[in-house]
Amino acid sequence: MGMSAEDEHTVNPKDEEWPEAEKAEKLARGAALKWASGVFYRPEKLEALGQYRSRETQRNSSIQSRLKSTVQSYLEGVSAGLEQLRSAAEEVQNVCQDLGAARWALLDSADHFQVLQQMRALMAEHVQLASVVKVLPQLFSVHEVFSHTLQLLHEQHLLEAHAELMMLEHLRDDILFQLHLRGLSSAQATVLSYFSGLQELNESLAKQLWGIVGRSLQLVQEDPVLFVSAVRIIEREEKIDDALLLDATFLPPGRPKGWRQKFYHILQETITGSHFHTACMDTTGPGLSRHLAALQRDVVAELHVVKDLMVQCVPAHYNILSICTAMYHQALTSHLQDILQEDLDKQALFLLLEWVLHVYHSPEMMSHPGLLPEVDVSALGPLISPDLVDQTERKYVVKVKASVLEWMQRTLEVEFKEWFREEEPETDHQGFFQSALPVIVMQMLNENIRVASLITGSLQQKVYSMAMEELEAFLGRLREALVQCGKEHQKDRTIPKYYVPYLLAVLNNNLALSSSVPSLHPDTAHSEVPVSLRAALDRMQRKACQLLLEELLLDLQPLCMQLPSRKWLSGSQLVSSMCEVIDKYAKDFSRVRKPIFMLLLMESERLVTSQYLRALMQKKMVCKSEEERSQLCDRLLQDATQLRELFCGLGLDRSQQSLEAVFALRELICLKDPALLSLEVLGFITKYPDVSDEHVSTLLDLRGDVSKEVRHMVLEMMAQHPQALPESYQPIFSMILVPAPELPLCLRKGKCA
Repeated sequence: MGMSAEDEHTVNPKDEEWPEAEKAEKLARGAALKWASGVFYRPEKLEALGQYRSRETQRNSSIQSRLKSTVQSYLEGVSAGLEQLRSAAEEVQNVCQDLGAARWALLDSADHFQVLQQMRALMAEHVQLASVVKVLPQLFSVHEVFSHTLQLLHEQHLLEAHAELMMLEHLRDDILFQLHLRGLSSAQATVLSYFSGLQELNESLAKQLWGIVGRSLQLVQEDPVLFVSAVRIIEREEKIDDALLLDATFLPPGRPKGWRQKFYHILQETITGSHFHTACMDTTGPGLSRHLAALQRDVVAELHVVKDLMVQCVPAHYNILSICTAMYHQALTSHLQDILQEDLDKQALFLLLEWVLHVYHSPEMMSHPGLLPEVDVSALGPLISPDLVDQTERKYVVKVKASVLEWMQRTLEVEFKEWFREEEPETDHQGFFQSALPVIVMQMLNENIRVASLITGSLQQKVYSMAMEELEAFLGRLREALVQCGKEHQKDRTIPKYYVPYLLAVLNNNLALSSSVPSLHPDTAHSEVPVSLRAALDRMQRKACQLLLEELLLDLQPLCMQLPSRKWLSGSQLVSSMCEVIDKYAKDFSRVRKPIFMLLLMESERLVTSQYLRALMQKKMVCKSEEERSQLCDRLLQDATQLRELFCGLGLDRSQQSLEAVFALRELICLKDPALLSLEVLGFITKYPDVSDEHVSTLLDLRGDVSKEVRHMVLEMMAQHPQALPESYQPIFSMILVPAPELPLCLRKGKCA
């Protein structure tokens, strides 16, 4: 069936207004078709088709009833809304009519409004005049109040004076505020001039307040009321400052006063000014000791006053005990730094370090039982920084070093003079020579290290290192003094008179120092002698032993000069004289302790052996016959045996002696057949690898029966069998120089081609 244009016009708007309806219908039809196809696809479900039809019928009826109910309620709401709109339109129309009538009424009374404006201005002027009239008595009495307030201040009625001062300031500030609101800034100068006396009152009151604060520690004990009055005034002013700062539209002149901060500042100045001045202070050890003791006493006493009395006189939020503790701490820090700028002596530096690191935190000062637990300086940091402590410790070490150097130099001078005395050195209970030098030196070093340990372990270590360096330097100077003494003795062997005993005392002293040095180490578990100091001790010992052996050599040389000789071969008492000299020195050597005694004995034996061998190799004698060689062999045997028995009797074992070289040399001399010398020499150089061609050649000359061919064969054999020196070998022959052979006459004159 066709559709007219009118029908088309009525349908299309609905479609446009409800486009979802068509879409919903399509979805419903699709769902129904899908369900129906499923039912017909599965015939077993056709049996339930009737049930489905009745269920759907019931559901459609329910939906329709709900739709009708909803539409009905909607229509009723629309009807009520339309009724309300109708009544509102009527009310708006009535209001418009009333507004029009009011507009005409206002236009009729415009002239009356101008009269009201004039009345309002008159009223404002009346109010201002009334307020002026109200304050006129106060304004007229301002200068009288000024005078009365000053009198109250002079009589120290501070609270009453401050009350009047606040009244005057309030009056001035009210007037200034009114002028500020009306923009009459030119009139403000007149008001300020009229109230100029307020500045004088403020200054006078402030002067008294700060004088009271400056004497606060005394006043809280003698007159706490005056101090409490000052604190109350400060708190009043602080509240006024806080109120004005909250409303920053108008800030009267002189505000904010900040008197609470000024209170702390004056308290800080009082604390600093009463104790902490370095200008006229005695910075020597005794002077600084008295000063630090006074600081300790005064700071503790004043903190007790603050804790027990001042805390009760100020508000809790002042936190006055913590503030004062921090002030004392900061003042002490600055004061000590100023003191450390001075050139302090050793004692002063020690006292300062001890006071800072130990006394300050001790129960005698800031950890006093009467101050704990309220006073706690642990949160304030160290009194002086760790870097400054280290710097001060280094200054102390420098001063101690200068003192130690001076004492050691004096000790050395005394020791040097004692070497030239006309009496033997003193002995200990065992009869060993000694002097007071090691005791003096060790006591001095040990005392300085012990004193440093009372401060810190780091200072103890610094002083110990310095002590080792100074002891090493002292040993060097002592060695130089010993060399100088030796030179004086070389010029005249009677000076010093007891040269050998004092050299032995030096050796005993050196041994005493060596054994005592480990006890100086801060850590007893690692008490080792530093390598450089050990080397200095060894050099000292070697020099003293060298001088003793040189003295022995001077007495042996005249005897050694007499061998080898025909007289010596014939049986002189030359070696017996040598034994007497050796025995005499051995008795002197017995006055040193055993390690050094055995060392001197070994070195003496080596010296005798080398001198004996050197004398044999001076080419003074050549055996002319078999009989002379036999005599030489017998003499060598007798001399070597006599010397060996002497040293054995003195306590030197045969294995420690070098006289065996004389016995081995004798075998070369005693060999009957020169042709066998190559084998004998090979054994000799194997046992004594430092023997040279010149030594062997000299020994062959001494025999007097070696041909050129045999000599050549022996030397060629030595060239074919070079010997290396073992590490543990003690050289004997390398220290013996053989005289150079005489050159042919033509070479001496330089005429041969």
